[in-house]
Amino acid sequence: MIVRTSAPEFDGVLLVDKPTDHTSHDVVARIRGILRMKRVGHAGTLDPMATGLLVVLLGKATKLSQYLMSVDKCYTGSVTLGKVTNTQDAEGEVMETRPVPLLTEDQIRAALRGMVGDQYQTPPMFSAIKIKGQPLYKAARAGEEVEREPRFIRVKRFELTRWAAPDTLDFVVDCTKGTYVRTLAHDLGQKLGCGAHLSALRRVSSGQLHIDRAVTLEALQKMTPAEVQAALIPGHEAAPSVALG
Repeated sequence: MIVRTSAPEFDGVLLVDKPTDHTSHDVVARIRGILRMKRVGHAGTLDPMATGLLVVLLGKATKLSQYLMSVDKCYTGSVTLGKVTNTQDAEGEVMETRPVPLLTEDQIRAALRGMVGDQYQTPPMFSAIKIKGQPLYKAARAGEEVEREPRFIRVKRFELTRWAAPDTLDFVVDCTKGTYVRTLAHDLGQKLGCGAHLSALRRVSSGQLHIDRAVTLEALQKMTPAEVQAALIPGHEAAPSVALG
């Protein structure tokens, strides 16, 4: 348990392995309580369902947010074929069920390869993007459909890692900032003709920062100040091209 009195606030980047059913804001709030400091932020939101790497910024490192958010990301996850949900992931309501055709690994790999490259992606209605000051998810919950501006993204790799016939596949994807992986899952289902949704997602890296160096909230709760300090990545190492000043 962290016990601090007049010690200076921590400065640096803390990599946290976000648990499922927590928003990124939930994680930041818990860390503020554990470390007893106010200057805590993060560099890149994860949906509540998702797990994995959350880049947490402490003290002066909060100035690095825009730089660390702009880097490419790598995710692993699972897609369930045959069911379309209103959120494009497993947290949503099933809106449509379709039969899944007999698919081979080669067919799935080819479909994934066909989604690699530069493209425009329309953000899902269930997202935190604000239009006219209102988050899209609020309109979605009210049953409204709002016109969204497609965003330029780049999918650098989209590969099959496991095919559990007849309806589940695991994948790894490398993509640019702002890519909605659940929308990739939805679009894959449309491409295969049976519909699909994202059933699991884990972020494993953000730029040069990797999940291997991340700590859990439970572990952080038990760490001494010296152990927390040792776990921090200095700002100049996390974002070497940026000076904190």
